[in-house]
Amino acid sequence: MNDSVRVLVVDDERSMREFLEIFFRREGHEVVTVGDVDSALVAIENDDFDLVVSDIQLPERSGLELLREARAISPETVFVMITAYASTETAVEAMREGAYDYITKPFKVEEIRLTVEKALEKRLLRTENQRLKTELRSQKRERSIVGNSAAIQRVFDLVDQVAETKTNVLICGESGTGKELVARAIHDRSQRSEAPFVAINCGAIPENLLESELFGHVKGAFTGAVQNKAGLFEAASKGTLFLDEIGELSLALQVKLLRALQEKRIRRVGGIGDEAVDVRILAATNQNLEEAVAAGRFREDLYYRLNVIQVTLPPLRERVDDIPLLVLHFVEKYSRELDRKIASVSEAALQRLADYAFPGNVRELENVIERAVALTREDTIGVDALPPNVLRPAVAAPVSRITRDGVDLDGLMASYEKGLLSEALEKSGGVKKRAAALLGISFRSFRYRLEKLRLEDLDEAE
Repeated sequence: MNDSVRVLVVDDERSMREFLEIFFRREGHEVVTVGDVDSALVAIENDDFDLVVSDIQLPERSGLELLREARAISPETVFVMITAYASTETAVEAMREGAYDYITKPFKVEEIRLTVEKALEKRLLRTENQRLKTELRSQKRERSIVGNSAAIQRVFDLVDQVAETKTNVLICGESGTGKELVARAIHDRSQRSEAPFVAINCGAIPENLLESELFGHVKGAFTGAVQNKAGLFEAASKGTLFLDEIGELSLALQVKLLRALQEKRIRRVGGIGDEAVDVRILAATNQNLEEAVAAGRFREDLYYRLNVIQVTLPPLRERVDDIPLLVLHFVEKYSRELDRKIASVSEAALQRLADYAFPGNVRELENVIERAVALTREDTIGVDALPPNVLRPAVAAPVSRITRDGVDLDGLMASYEKGLLSEALEKSGGVKKRAAALLGISFRSFRYRLEKLRLEDLDEAE
């Protein structure tokens, strides 16, 4: 035992307490000794002990009573019981009440050393498992979809409906809307949740390497293939394979992916045999695949194979009500990661965030909050912590006047010109020379435009 632990020794025999204290101190541990149950319970209530070594036979109250009451106070503490009466009944009762093990008097030093080492190893394993579970829950919270707007609630409902099916799902939405989070949510709620979730961005890997990444390769299949390698289909066995940016696949790879989906079999690059695979496919894109199909860039049969059920994510500008929740979520996340104590976000800052269009969607908002947490020196994020692009006034998007049937450009221009001429006359009190000056044209040109547009019946004041 190398790491120091805190040990409580409970025995009514002074000589045994002294012996065990010397033993544990030599092992490098901190030791407290007491002689009865009540003193032991007081010690456990006021201190944290990794291990309690207690005699079963104690005055007034037994070590089994101590075990029952102490486990209610400190369930993580490990108990090893000592008895001079090696009866099976006593041992079974101690183990049933939660003791790790027991030893009988007289015992050898090596016997207690091995028993205690195993007990502490069990406690360490239990503590590590709890830590990993807590970390996993934290990771799931951080990658969960946040929001309570009607738009995102529809997504939640659809995720719950499709999760338990085996159907392929196509997740659509602008960049940064959280398509991978939706894919993970579907996986986590499915019967495959204990198996791997494997993700790949099809647009981030060169085409000549992507086939090997997906299907694997055999030794010698190409330069650099020095050994057999399993692909992501095999890595995701019994689980979920998430193909992000599926619209970036080349037509050649689309054919091979379609075959894998139809036959549920793959062939490694350079291989001669097929292997069966059991994988659920979730795909995502920010492209319009129907247009890609019409243009010949995406296979129609693959599109229908992937698009059995479609989940469409709304952009952040269509779920503005979720911004405060998302802000709080990211503030908590980056306060932990950056070791900052941020308590809140000012109302002015929240309003600026709500007024911003977020072309990069939730991903952009996350980046904005990470930056704000890093720059804020107080406990509240203010407007001054937001980036300049968020603070700039929004520029209205141009409104298109061209319909499917086209437009009458001459008519539109004439209407616009009439409006300007009339407004100039109004502002000049009907004096045409002043009106011409306001428009930056000559009086002659002004008169010509009035006649051309049949506005010559306007007041003749000059």
